[in-house]
Parts: sequence; C-alpha cells; structure tokens
Amino acid sequence: MTTAIQQSMVLVPQGSLEGYIQAVNSIPMLTAEEERALAERLQQEGDLEAARMLVMSHLRFVVHIARSYAGYGLPQADLIQEGTIGLMKAVKRFDPSVGVRLVSFAVHWIKSEIHEYVLRNWRMVKVATTKAQRKLFFNLRKAKSRLGWFSHDEVQTVAADLGVSPQEVLEMEARMSGQDVAFDGYDDDDQETAFAPVHYLEDKSSDVAAALESDDWEHYAEHKLAHALKTLDERSQHIVRRRWLDDEKATLQELADHYAVSAERIRQLEKNALKRLKDALEA
Repeated sequence: MTTAIQQSMVLVPQGSLEGYIQAVNSIPMLTAEEERALAERLQQEGDLEAARMLVMSHLRFVVHIARSYAGYGLPQADLIQEGTIGLMKAVKRFDPSVGVRLVSFAVHWIKSEIHEYVLRNWRMVKVATTKAQRKLFFNLRKAKSRLGWFSHDEVQTVAADLGVSPQEVLEMEARMSGQDVAFDGYDDDDQETAFAPVHYLEDKSSDVAAALESDDWEHYAEHKLAHALKTLDERSQHIVRRRWLDDEKATLQELADHYAVSAERIRQLEKNALKRLKDALEA
C-alpha cells in the first residue's frame, strides 16, 4: 500500500485540473490499521513522510467536498487548494487514540477553510463577518437554491429553522442579492449615462481647507481654555482638571477625601469654578 501511494504522488500533474482529480482518485485509500499506524508515527516521531501519506490518501475527499461549492462561481482549483490546507491542518491535529477515522475528523477543517475562502472572494465587500452571519450565509444560500424567492411565510420558516430573527434573514438575503459595482465604472460605459459611485460619493476627509480650519479651531480652543483656567485659583483648577479634563476622571468623593471636606462642598466648588470658566471663555 505504501509503495502504491508513493507511486501515485509522482503522477499528480501541475496544470490540468481534470488530470489532478484523476490522479488523486487513483491514490489507494488507507485501511483503518494503516491510517492509525501512520498517525502514530506522525504523533510520536514527527514523521513528515507519514503526514504526507495521510494527506495524499485523503485528497479525493477534498475534491468531493470542494465540488459541492461549485455554485459560488469561484475557481474549482482554488476551492480544492483551500480545502487541502484544511486537510493538512486536520492531519496535524489528528489523534489516532480517539478511535475516529481521519476523514470524519477532517471534514470540519476542510469545510472551514473553504468557507473562509468563499467569504473572502465571493464579493469585494464581505457579506458575513461574524460567526453567526457566516452560518446564516451558507444555510440561507442552500435554502434559496431550494425555495427560490422568499415569501413572508418562507422567511419566517427559515428564521425559525436557523434560530435567527426574520430581519436577519432579510438583511442577509439583500446582501447576497446585491452586486459589486466598480467605483469608477467600466470601460464600455457611456460617460454621460454611467452610474458609478465616483459620480456621487464624496470623500469629506480630502477637503484640505476644512481640515486646516478644523485644526486651527482646535488650537484656538485649547489656547483659550488654558488661558481661562489660569483665572481660577489653584484648588478650582485642580478640581476642574480632575473632574473634566483628565483621562481618568475623579469622583466627588475622591476629591472630598483629598481636601478633607464633604462631597457636597466639592460639588459647590466645581459648580462655581465652571461658571467662572464659562464667563472667562465668553469674554
């Protein structure tokens, strides 16, 4: 069996996808005993040759799983490549002492890598970012392929089946139905009738004059506040800074303990200080 696998490895082509699929399907499958022996060699001795044989003998399963994602319009070769990465991760983590076959353990890892690839490349803008949204995306797509356009009752049914709200189902359906639009439009668009984001989206942050005006105002406000603070006595300045300007603001009780007075007294001092500060700023 080992010799047969090694011979099949040499036949794997680098160009033709169909040739690759034929080659991996010709690699013999391992028996439970052979799989366990190889996994033990990898786990106990770090035998990379054993790891490679485990991976090669399970590539047919990667191809089978990758084909089920053909409807996303992504290159089959890329799906297989991502699934193979998942298989290698599974082989690295596989524990033969648990008593589970590698193919059962690896399915999760293979699908996980393919899912991430689909979500990264299905749209320019990700349609799902959280774990819950990822689950909804793949399950909703299966439901849509079966039901087509959703009616109100079907939205309620899908939401109940997936354990989410009807609103979340509608939002994900809208994301999935949307199409990517080039920011500058396309080369064959009529310049007078083309409707592209570049024609109606404005980057406010690129207004140099507004940015300079904002910076000047901030400097002016900081300077005026510093000047106004100097009109207060030292204790009032300290209270205002600790209560309003410091990153870690103090409580009334903390300042009361510091000055050995009541919290109410600190509140009165703060109120008076803020009133004087306001008058100084408006002057």
